[in-house]
Amino acid sequence: MLQAFSNIFKIPELRRRVLFTLGMIAIYRIGFVIPLVGVDQTALKELAEKATTSGGQDAMGGFGRIVEYASIFSGGSLQQSTIFGLGIMPYITASIIFQLLTTVWKPLQELKKDGTSGQTKINEYTRYTTVALCVIQGMMWLGYLRTQGLVAPNVENQPGGLVVFYAAGIAGLTAGSLFLMWLGEQIDKYGIGNGISLILTAGILSRMPQAVQWIFENFGWSIQGDTALTPIGLLLLLGGFVFVVAGAVLITVAQRRIPIQQAKHTRGRKVYGGQRQYLPLRINHAGVMPIVFASSLMIFPSSIFGWLATRARDGNSAEWWQSITNFLAMNTQMGEFPYIFIEIAMIFFFSYFWTTVQFSPEDMSKQLKQNGAFIPGYRPGPRTAEYLETVMERITYVGAGFLSVIAVLPTVISSNMGIPPNVSQFLGGTGLLIVVSVGLDLIQRIEANLLMRNYSGFLAQGANDSKAPRIRSRQG
Repeated sequence: MLQAFSNIFKIPELRRRVLFTLGMIAIYRIGFVIPLVGVDQTALKELAEKATTSGGQDAMGGFGRIVEYASIFSGGSLQQSTIFGLGIMPYITASIIFQLLTTVWKPLQELKKDGTSGQTKINEYTRYTTVALCVIQGMMWLGYLRTQGLVAPNVENQPGGLVVFYAAGIAGLTAGSLFLMWLGEQIDKYGIGNGISLILTAGILSRMPQAVQWIFENFGWSIQGDTALTPIGLLLLLGGFVFVVAGAVLITVAQRRIPIQQAKHTRGRKVYGGQRQYLPLRINHAGVMPIVFASSLMIFPSSIFGWLATRARDGNSAEWWQSITNFLAMNTQMGEFPYIFIEIAMIFFFSYFWTTVQFSPEDMSKQLKQNGAFIPGYRPGPRTAEYLETVMERITYVGAGFLSVIAVLPTVISSNMGIPPNVSQFLGGTGLLIVVSVGLDLIQRIEANLLMRNYSGFLAQGANDSKAPRIRSRQG
């Protein structure tokens, strides 16, 4: 492993790409110390600490829970409000929107068929949508800060101060997100790995030092209060982390390989084709998207009903709205089972939905037929498409079941073991799957660069070592 790391810096081009990527990520983290104009940072930190000690984001209202969920991906915190507060999520949201529209809207389908020029046009529309989302989300975030009394008094009390506050805040948040989008494109061009994914991963991993700090502060050889972490609890926590990461790696790379037979072609006296290959179908074809959709939608009902409870004029209405909020909230005894059951059901639904949108058995069957390939035992055409659809339904069920376990683990551990969400999020959920998938992709890219230049990589240690055992044929 150490030899593979040293080999990275022996190749000038690969060394430049790795150092450039690290530099861009460092610039990304620097932006989190530049605050927004007119925000009372001291009051914002006190409010976040109050919400933490009072049992979560309920103290900050429904929108506070939405912001806390979004901050997992942006790398920010409710204890700060900086120009990178929105993170890269507006661009990712816009990309997902156009990815879905491309499959259902005919004009975008025609643009996609145009090749590079059409994709460039779609990317342009994505950027415009990103700007619109930044403006909308920025206005919501600044309005939330104002309702919580977090605007600096010298700004709010001055004539026209709120106009300047909103204008400067929206401009700063929009510019910050667009700058991160530009950073991701520069990493794609001059660095290594997918730039947007690396920025998203860096934002998720930036919360890990806080989790480690909590473990050190609450660890004790004996139970000392409700928050003490005993050695057995620490071993269970570390064991659970290793188990979940290993499972996430397994489900990310797992495939169902379907045998494909190439038809034989006779040209003159020679026979071509006839090779036996495999069609790899990913077990988790939908990736992390089902958890993203399900988690996002599960936040909005409790947040909206909680906001309605605070705005109700009479006690009976407030109590009724609050009862619905408790029924759909994970952090209450009444809402624990309904929350988990509904979230699992939504993960299964979005797993099949996303797979249906992204994978077309009919198109796959046509491509196999055009390339002169077929699945043994199945006639080309509708019979092959039916078989592929059946196989995809079965493996999607397995993938959705594993995603459900990964998604539910952090909330269950946080509610039953007294572990804060900033620690339990590394035991599963969306963030862990993103980190694992991006890490595997980065390692494979570095591995390809090393093997291309005859260096041993991470996944094939000793392959080019003269002392490594060699596989010999029967002739020696």
